[in-house]
Amino acid sequence: MISIVFAHTPETYHALVEELWASGTTGIIDRETTLEAFFDDPSAAVQLDHLNPLNIIQTDNVNWEQYTKDSFPPAEVGRRFFLAPPWCEDPPPPGRIRLVVNPGLACGTGYHPCTRLCLEALERHLKPGTKLLDVGAGSGILSLAATHLGALPIACDIDPDAIPYCDTHHKFVGSTSAVASQSFDAIVANISAATNLELWPEYNRIVRSGGVIILSGFESFDPPASPLDRLELDGWLCYTF
Repeated sequence: MISIVFAHTPETYHALVEELWASGTTGIIDRETTLEAFFDDPSAAVQLDHLNPLNIIQTDNVNWEQYTKDSFPPAEVGRRFFLAPPWCEDPPPPGRIRLVVNPGLACGTGYHPCTRLCLEALERHLKPGTKLLDVGAGSGILSLAATHLGALPIACDIDPDAIPYCDTHHKFVGSTSAVASQSFDAIVANISAATNLELWPEYNRIVRSGGVIILSGFESFDPPASPLDRLELDGWLCYTF
């Protein structure tokens, strides 16, 4: 087995991820400005040479348990969260909430800029008792964070394989079409710009008057309305409406 490290920008991120999966990667670690892709077939290094890899690592003798732990260090996110994998025993800094995430098969470990932006937006705009719909929830990290903030999240994802790994009690396989009109105080969706624009009428149908819609997952976006808030990190965007 080998791992290959590639640099990326917000503009090249999605295309690079798609090409790596199409080339047979068995997994990808996202480190914000680089992607590390793993391959059982060493010839992948030759096939992907046109992508100008930063490094190629022979992983046959790697201590995978330690490697995984080193890949997900604890991190402070926003003003209130302390992101930590389950094996980290470091206490949270004063005033921060320990948010435990277990890197698994579902998207959303909390280390990508878009997830961090959503966490910050949730801090700013959620109130205790807010009923939140988490669209495209993946691992459920945003729902978990919302619970710590006193909100009442329900997570959904169209990928049935993601739902078992979604770390929240209230979840379902599906999307906005399964949700009643004016049934939520807030919506968060960390998905692509194109999908967010497609679902924009659904968001407005579902959210109650005076509610908020938090959208991220993209490096460029033509807002369909005037935002209340705009956050940016490493070229990625998050809007609150």
